Amino acid sequence: MMSRCSYAAAIGLVCCLSAAAEGSEAPAQPTAPRQRTLLDADWRFHRGEVSPRNQVVSASYDDRQWQRVNLPHDYVLDGIYDPTNEQKHGYLPVEVGWYRKHLSVPETARGRILRLDFEGVFRDSEVWLNGQWLGRHPGGYTPFSYDITRVAQPGADNLLAVRVDPRVFEGHWYEGGGIYRHVYLTALAPVHVARWGTYVVAQVPHGEEGADAEADLTIQTVVENNGAAMAGCEVVSEIIEPDGRAVQSLKASASVAADARREVVQQTRIEHPRLWSLQSPNLYTLRTTLLQQGKPADVTTTTFGVRTIHFDADKGFFLNGQHVRIQGVANHQDFPAVGIAVPDSLQPWRVAQLKKMGCNGWRTAHNPPNETVLEACDRLGMLVMDENRHLGDSYLSHSPPGTTATNLSDLATMIQRDRNHPSVIMWSLCNEEGLRGKPAGARLFAAMKEMVYRFDRTRPITCAINAHWITNGISDEDLLGVNYHFREYDAFHRANPGLPMFGSETANNKTTRGEYEGDRTNGWCSSYNLSEDGWQAVASRPFMAGSYTWTGFDYKGEPDPYGWPDVANHTGLMDSCGFPKDKYYYLQSWWSDQPMVHLMPMSWNWPGQEGQAIRVIAFSNAKQVELFLNGKSLGIQTMPQDGHLEWQVPYQPGRLEAKGCTNGRLLASDQLETTGPPVSLQLSLERKVLQADGQDAVVVPVSILDAKGRLVPYATNRVAFKLSGGGRILGVGNGNPSDHDPDRAAQRNAFHGRCMVLIQAGSRPGTLELAADSPGLKAARMSLAQEGAQ
Repeated sequence: MMSRCSYAAAIGLVCCLSAAAEGSEAPAQPTAPRQRTLLDADWRFHRGEVSPRNQVVSASYDDRQWQRVNLPHDYVLDGIYDPTNEQKHGYLPVEVGWYRKHLSVPETARGRILRLDFEGVFRDSEVWLNGQWLGRHPGGYTPFSYDITRVAQPGADNLLAVRVDPRVFEGHWYEGGGIYRHVYLTALAPVHVARWGTYVVAQVPHGEEGADAEADLTIQTVVENNGAAMAGCEVVSEIIEPDGRAVQSLKASASVAADARREVVQQTRIEHPRLWSLQSPNLYTLRTTLLQQGKPADVTTTTFGVRTIHFDADKGFFLNGQHVRIQGVANHQDFPAVGIAVPDSLQPWRVAQLKKMGCNGWRTAHNPPNETVLEACDRLGMLVMDENRHLGDSYLSHSPPGTTATNLSDLATMIQRDRNHPSVIMWSLCNEEGLRGKPAGARLFAAMKEMVYRFDRTRPITCAINAHWITNGISDEDLLGVNYHFREYDAFHRANPGLPMFGSETANNKTTRGEYEGDRTNGWCSSYNLSEDGWQAVASRPFMAGSYTWTGFDYKGEPDPYGWPDVANHTGLMDSCGFPKDKYYYLQSWWSDQPMVHLMPMSWNWPGQEGQAIRVIAFSNAKQVELFLNGKSLGIQTMPQDGHLEWQVPYQPGRLEAKGCTNGRLLASDQLETTGPPVSLQLSLERKVLQADGQDAVVVPVSILDAKGRLVPYATNRVAFKLSGGGRILGVGNGNPSDHDPDRAAQRNAFHGRCMVLIQAGSRPGTLELAADSPGLKAARMSLAQEGAQ
């Protein structure tokens, strides 16, 4: 059993998945390396049940009236909000959906192993190819594959049909429905690297003390032989540095029995490794080549990082020997305009919005994420709490009594898929399960823990628990995750002095961007609903490794505290579109080293309240803040640790300004001005070049300005969008949790002066032209380049 206190990239070889029998080898016929074809384009979709199934899955079925769609696709988002629908899932109707696609398999694929790879379908999917049932995958959050070698017809048209049934929910938030992640056709030689068949374990000797002179690598490669006879191959493993330079090449021979697997283990040492850290997220690449008769039969690449992680029961979390406080947030996966079908390019954008705040951690609440989230966290530097969806084999929102743990295939998939990501620092096996405090829960957790150990022993295992800690239920975590209950941190620590702890979920307070009074009718919460206790409790205790605040972004569904008319949850530090709320700046003031001041409220437009006291709050990482109203000082205050400052300011139109100083030196300032009426639209964009791959997407924020170019905080003007040049508008949003307009549209009302449009590139180089118009306002135009045709 591993120590609960240290996880410094512990080495422990995973058992061989399959050992090859010894004996004579049949000569192998080498073929070309693998080919992976994206199948996202040109599907036909039908919402609702269709029967009889044997006709729907036949190539002769007439689907010309079905909707044409591209993947990723979330069809639940296209429904109409209705208070009679399920509340927790955003009041949208949920029903069965069908997909069909004509798939051309080239003649050159004959004799190869053909595989359909689904990255994610929500949920309970069944798949047919050429009328033959391939199988069923009940889980909505994990990838799955089907071997179609014997069913596919190379050189001919093939009909792929998929039935999706999301009516049984796995969670209690908006989960959407459809083929919402990518689908690929993979063509392989009979002898190939198994899916998720490469695993790199990096150990830095004395890395806990900050050493970085060398790193020991253990490379595990699972070779799969789907041929009819034993086959031999050479496994060539090349280590490529972050700058693209190949520094080492290892070679090993292997014989693999027919229809079997064999694990090949190689070890090496690299000198002066470039460590993965939050400031320098260096990534290495493992290029694996299987040679048969001296020719490549398969080639894969695996990204990995070299770093040391360590959880100390008294001092918290250490990365490469340096203490790091986890300043994290939890996130569900949906986004306006696309639901759960989030384009890959939006994931680094979302990570970047959080990093601007000083955030360094992402909890994948409460399910395995799209892998592009982990890739973004790897590249940009984020500490990931990677979370499994279910306790045991259940697919219900919470596992009922009698749940077994005899399958655990979803958990095994998550660990194998995600274990090479250096951003992942812990495995979370469940969240707030009802069985957590019972012996049945302990048995399920123990079985799951053993499953994790089969595939990875380099990270601590935890779960997110909101009651019954260290009881006769789940009590064998390597790392104690506490949801809320910050007043009990000290008692937990005293009772379990050798167990590291962190806040797995904190500060669930509801606020609506730009609102400063609770409004039950409109479903809005006051931004004054601050909650600083959660972070203060963590920051003031050295033994707490950090926390994951609930949540980074607002998310669809789970619309508490009001329910209807809300269709989304207001708990985010940012609204659903990524526009910061006031509480974003509270955490930024204590998480970021960049000098900042933020004034709350965000508006200085209070007509009819002249002379009345307005509660003004300043967030800042400066030691003192001085407040001015129309040039007159209202006094200097000293910032309390992990707190904020307040003034009661009699309202006068004009300018409210805050200046943050440390040791008499001005560090930052913020100001609010009473604005005039709306006059114009403004489009702003962080990048103006898209890849012409039919996939790349970008968020375009829209602001409504007055004659002096200032954001009008009360503006609700309706904005219409047009896009020309070959791309498409995916949809719109505005961050209003009670807006019932469709997301998949080309127009939207502003909410407190802001809205956004999500656009996607076409497949040919050229120029996109985006136009935004609103009656009575000056229009806005923007050009974007599309480069690099697919």
